[in-house]
Amino acid sequence: MNIIGEYVELETGKGADALDRRPQLAAALLAANKAKCSVLVSKLDRLSRDVAFISGLMAQRVPFIVAELGRDADPFMLHLYAALAEKERRLISERTKAALAARKANGGVLGNPRNIAEAGRLGRNIQMALADEFTRNLLPMVDALRNAGASTLDAISCGLNRQGIRTARGKRWHASSVVNLLARTSKLAEAR
Repeated sequence: MNIIGEYVELETGKGADALDRRPQLAAALLAANKAKCSVLVSKLDRLSRDVAFISGLMAQRVPFIVAELGRDADPFMLHLYAALAEKERRLISERTKAALAARKANGGVLGNPRNIAEAGRLGRNIQMALADEFTRNLLPMVDALRNAGASTLDAISCGLNRQGIRTARGKRWHASSVVNLLARTSKLAEAR
């Protein structure tokens, strides 16, 4: 068995709209579809903790292999494991909410007020660095679209969507998101 790519996702798999919020999962499924191969995940809950999402993949005959269950996992068992994963997601949420409520009820302060300004600054710096990197990586594709004749914001957004490229937040491109991208590109050029 050859591995054609590795995709790491940090977003939650909660909900039936997982593909909209998980661009790496969408990219993995697209790559597997093009290569006519399966997506391999270590555990079913790493793919999703949503029964409807797992069932949808199975109904659409999207091939995936769950390593801990083996290549020939029975579809009925996959449904059961998906239901258990969804239940565990609910239990984790309930335990977390209960623990936070108990701490608050006992006079505990949630969060860390001593470093809130520093944490905010650090978070903003990280977000800016990630946005800059995303922009630098996407710029050659935008230039290629422009060289191919895409002269309007709508043409560029349509070209990016046609190629399956998502925004940094995993959404579809629109003229306004292309404006934002080009504005960030200008700021990066000025900073040089």
